[in-house]
Amino acid sequence: MTSTADLDAMDAALEEARLGALAGEIPIGAVIVGADGRILARAHNQRESQQDPTAHAEVVALRKAAHALGRWRLDDCTLVVTLEPCPMCAGAVVMARVPRLVFGAWNEEYGAAGSRWDLVRDRRLNHRAEVISGVRAEECGAMVREFMSDHRAAPEER
Repeated sequence: MTSTADLDAMDAALEEARLGALAGEIPIGAVIVGADGRILARAHNQRESQQDPTAHAEVVALRKAAHALGRWRLDDCTLVVTLEPCPMCAGAVVMARVPRLVFGAWNEEYGAAGSRWDLVRDRRLNHRAEVISGVRAEECGAMVREFMSDHRAAPEER
């Protein structure tokens, strides 16, 4: 069930996504919320700026939260992200033992939290996360669609 805290965290994730778009990154934002309800980490995609294929918003946020807490197990945290995680990020959620995943728009191409695959709830793995989907889905999805449409246009059309 979506809570007011989830909506507030999604606002912060959307803010991160906007920052990413301004930097020329696909606009995906993520935040990690701690057990006390405060945001421990914020991130947006940084693949282009860092030239790092693993610098997805979720992975960057997980790293920051682990550093802030001084531990790799994030078993009392919630990951809030604007787009359904890809297989790499879903795997990172499982490996970090994140118990709760909240996301906005479905990722029909690479989604691994219920659309194309469901890694975060796969019974064969040692950890499963609760999934809350569709939080501000239209706003989250529109941001990515608009960015991709603008960046796929021919250079003379930009």
